[in-house]
Parts: sequence; C-alpha cells; structure tokens
Amino acid sequence: MDERAGVGVIARLLCAAATAAFACAPAVAQQANPSPPPEPQPDSTYIDPSAPLDPMPDLGVPWPEIGKDLPDASQQQAPDAPAAAITETDSEHAYAIVIDGLERLGNRQELVDAFEKQSALYERRREEANAAQIQRRAEDDSELLAELLRSQGYYDALVEPAIEPEGSVLRVTLEAQPGQQYRFRSVELPGLEAAGPDAEKLRQSFAVKFGDPVNAQEVISANLALKVALGEEGFALANIGEQQIVVDHQTHLATLVLPVNPGPVAHFGAIRVSGKPPFSARHVAEMARFKPGQRFERDRVDDLRRALIATGLVASAEVKVVPVTDQGRVDLDVTLTPAPRHTIAGELGYGTGEGARLDVSWQDRNFFNPEGALSLRGILGTREQLAGVQFRRNNFMRRDRVLDLQLTASHTKFDAYEARTIRFLGSIERQSNIIWRKRWTWGVGTELLATDERGVFSDPNVKETKTFLITALPVSLAYDGSDDLLDPTRGFRMSGRLSPEISAKSGSFAYARAQIDASAYLPVAGTAVLAGRVRLGSILGADAPSIAPSRRFYSGGGGSVRGYGYQRVGPVDFENDPVGGKTLTEFALEARFRLKAFGGNFGLVPFLDGGSLTNNILPGASRWQFGAGVGLRYYSSFGPIRIDVGTPLNPRHGDSPIAVAVSLGQAF
Repeated sequence: MDERAGVGVIARLLCAAATAAFACAPAVAQQANPSPPPEPQPDSTYIDPSAPLDPMPDLGVPWPEIGKDLPDASQQQAPDAPAAAITETDSEHAYAIVIDGLERLGNRQELVDAFEKQSALYERRREEANAAQIQRRAEDDSELLAELLRSQGYYDALVEPAIEPEGSVLRVTLEAQPGQQYRFRSVELPGLEAAGPDAEKLRQSFAVKFGDPVNAQEVISANLALKVALGEEGFALANIGEQQIVVDHQTHLATLVLPVNPGPVAHFGAIRVSGKPPFSARHVAEMARFKPGQRFERDRVDDLRRALIATGLVASAEVKVVPVTDQGRVDLDVTLTPAPRHTIAGELGYGTGEGARLDVSWQDRNFFNPEGALSLRGILGTREQLAGVQFRRNNFMRRDRVLDLQLTASHTKFDAYEARTIRFLGSIERQSNIIWRKRWTWGVGTELLATDERGVFSDPNVKETKTFLITALPVSLAYDGSDDLLDPTRGFRMSGRLSPEISAKSGSFAYARAQIDASAYLPVAGTAVLAGRVRLGSILGADAPSIAPSRRFYSGGGGSVRGYGYQRVGPVDFENDPVGGKTLTEFALEARFRLKAFGGNFGLVPFLDGGSLTNNILPGASRWQFGAGVGLRYYSSFGPIRIDVGTPLNPRHGDSPIAVAVSLGQAF
C-alpha cells in the first residue's frame, strides 16, 4: 500500500470512530465543481473510496458500538491506585487509624501530636470515603510520618500503609520502622571566638551539643537562641551564616557547622522618629527602657516596639538598628503607622441594690499629643447618673506613669444616702496592665468634693440633708504576686490605701480613711482553684455619723458580702436603711471549678462570704453577717464573665432572700 493509500485508510478509520459525533468528509478534499475521476491506469496509485478496507491488525481495544452507552467514568478504578489494596471502590467506609512501631521512642506522643495536626486521614476521619480515597490518604500520611521521623533524626525511617476490614469499618495501619536515630558527631561555631570573654556564654546558648540527636526543630531553636543571645550581649550587627549539616548514613552520625560573625559590641545612640502619630523622639525615649550610651540589648528594642503598639495609637512600629561608622554605637530609626484614635465604649451591669447601670464613654486617645487622651463619660442608671470629662496622659515623663485629671457631676440615690456631688480628682499613678503586669504599683493624688447629701447624722431617728466641702490626699500601694490580672489561679495580692481628709462647711474636722485588702489563690486537683479574700477598713479621728455618708464604709453586694444587697450589711436606721460605719471587716472563700463540658468555657463557683460593719473600734462577734451561693463563669477571650447568685445565711428584717451580681472578671 503506497502513501496515499495509507492516508485514505487512516482517514476512514477516524471517520468511522467519529460518526456518532459529526459527519466526516472524504479523506481527499473535492473541488467546488468536481470533474469526473480520471480513468484508472495500470500503474496508478489511485484508491477507490468505495473499495472495502483491508483487514486491520488487532489493537487490543474494542471499538465502541454506535448507539450503546459508554461505561460511567465514576465506576472506573483510579489508574494510580494499587489493585491489590483497593476493593469495592464505589462503597463508602468508615475507618480507624492505628500507628505501630513508635512504642520504643521516647518522644512518641510528640510525634503523634505533630502527625495528627497535618494528617489527611485525621482531618477527614469523621467522613466516610471509598477505598481508593482511603488508600491515597494512607499513602500520603505514610510519607508525612516518615518525614516527621527524619526531622527527629531517624533518617532511615520507613512507613508502610495497610488497609484491612475490621467489622463494619476499615482498619488503616501505618507500620513505622524508625531505624536508628542519628546523632551529632561534632557541632562547630567557627568565628564565635571573636566575641572574646562572651564567647563561652554565647556557645552555651546554642543548646545543640556533641552527641545530641539530629533534631531539626532543636537546631532551629538553637539558631534563634544564639541570635537572641548575641543581641543581649551587645552584638547588634552580628551575622549568623548558613548552617551546614552533613549526614553519614553508614555511621549514623552527622556534623553541624554554623559560621558566626559577632562583630563589635555596640551601645545605644540616638532615636529618630518618622510616620504618624507624631510622637517626638523625646517621648519615645521616655518610653524606652534604656539610655544613650548603655550597651545594646536586643530585647530592649523589642520592648520599645511593643510599648509603642500598646499605646493604642500605633498600628505597627518598625524599629531599625542603624550602625554609626567608627563610633561603636547604633541609632534607632522608628517608623510609626497610626491606628484609629477614637474609641466608643459601653458597659452594662446589674446588681441587687445597685440596680441597672449603663456606662458609656467616648475617647480621643491623642487629643493632646503625645498620648493625651480626652474622654467624655456618662452613666445612666436606676440609682446613679453621672456626666464627666477626663484628661489622661499615659507614659507621663516616664514609662508606665499615668497622669489622670477628672471632673464629674453625679447624682446617686441608694438606700443608705442620696448625694449630689461635684468632684475633681488629680493623680499620678504607676499602673499595671495585661501586657506589662507590675509587681508593685502605687498612686498619689488630691481629691476635692462639694456635695449635698441626705442621710442619718447625729440623730438616728432623723434624716437630714447637709453640705460638705472635702479635701482628700489619697495614697495607695499594691503588690500583685498572682499569675493573671483577670483570672488568677495561684499566688497572692495585697494593697493598702490611706486617705487623710478635711471636712468643712457642716463642721470642720480632720480624719483619715484606711483600708487593706489581701487575696490568695491555690490550684488544687484538675482545674479547680481555691481562692480567699480579706478586707479591713477603719476611719481614724472621727465617728461615722459626723462624716459625709458617701465617705463612710459600707458592706454587702457583688464585690463585698454576696448574698446581701448593696450596702445591706451593717447598722440600719429607723427606716431599716443602712447608715454605714467606721470599722469594716470582710472575708470571702470560693472554689472555682472549670467544667470540661462545652469546651471548658464555663465554670461553677460555690462561695461563702462574711462581713461585719460597726461604729466601734473592733468588730463584735454578734455583728457578723454571712452569705453563700453559687456563681456561673463564662471564660471569654478577654476574661471571665461572672454571674453570682447568693442568699443571706442569717438575714435580718428587710433582707431579700436572693441577691444577684453580674460583672467582668472574678469577684476578687
């Protein structure tokens, strides 16, 4: 058969195969006005299109029969699936996962945990799958487990998957053969000796040593630790080269070489600031925990960056270390990106005796640059209304020091008293916060009040209204040795407050208010925590009836003796309303149980509280009142939300059988 004959045969084959889809034209194209075919010649290679085909060799693939359906592609076996391991590919199966061969490894659980986080089998184990899908997942996970083993130094590790029926499910077994764990024959840090006397300390910071397993994560962690240590020792421009690890599969040993160029010891230089908000270099220097000329420490630079972000005015802060040629110091270029400066906040609460209360505020956190926040605040409540303005300057002349100026006008109407008050408060404090919690905090200030108050004074059977002009000089000191600001589980806290005061207008006299608070926290079995609190308060130099009712001590309520209404512990007047006292003693005990159900987000807190409030120097045993109950806690991302429901154990006439308190944070 010549070439043209071959073309014709192939064309007719293609035409036959495609007949069901489209009409096929003759293999040799015809002209628009065809002329009769030429007469055949004896030696011509012309092929008659109507001639029958020669027999074709067997290709091993049957031609589809026109009019019959092709098989469903979903019923065909995956071409890359091993035939011996896959049966019933069209059926859905549940499966169980078993890992064998890791029992002798000391870090087995660590490997299994890392495997489960990345495993395709574990990720979709609650879904049924056909055998082909399970087989592919098992093969992928076999390679994953082998890689994890190699990262732990088991360079000869093999993992084979096996799938077997086991009752109504399939058992997927990953059979691991870890082999021998490779170890370091040598660990070298060439160039580190240039660090001089600090070289040995820096070498110790690189935790990987001779004889240690070839563990990838340990090597990475050692690299980071060395980099941090270099920065802490003043080597601001240190350079760590590319590590080289050579593995010998015959001896099961490896060598590690990590070049280090410490460079010179540097000292802090100048600070330059760009971007917004427009903090001055002076203000940034006040926030820094270092002074120019001090030896460079990398963590002080990181601390400054976090402090800038903690102002709430900075979305991001980039601090670049810039070497100063031949002067042995590094300057810091600080670039700031602004964050939204306005805040609207609200707080809704309820307490028995305090009523419902909505506290809303608006704040411009940089009204007076730098960090001079202006706040407008309002309280709407069933028993309290307030309007106020506040100026607050964070990092005032020094890191973590706060200047606070407040002016408020308020009206309060509780069972104990009714007061219309204008109040000015100015204070300087060293405060703690969630990012940088302080062991010791303090505050000093001045307080001026002009207040009209209605209550019981010298005559216990008469309620009067008196005007007071009060000047106070409060000071406070606190220690926090607990482990959390909003939800402590161990440690203790103590605080003391002393406020010398002069009262004028309705009689002029001086006195001092003193109060001490202490609390302790002890973890017990599981997630349970035992917590206790005591409070002692006393007014020195005056009796309670001569003092403005709002300046007396009171007890009872959600932050005091739970089970009683707000201010309902202590002496009462002829109308059974509380009158306050000069000597306060309180305690609280509670057990905090965090429930495993609901993801551990809820907890129960049974509690027992007690308190005594008198006008004597010492509390009398007969004057104690006790409350008990149970609280519900919801542990949110920003702290626990509490609901406490209590009842008085020795109620008096007029005490409610149930008292409820709702707030953010634990009771103490």
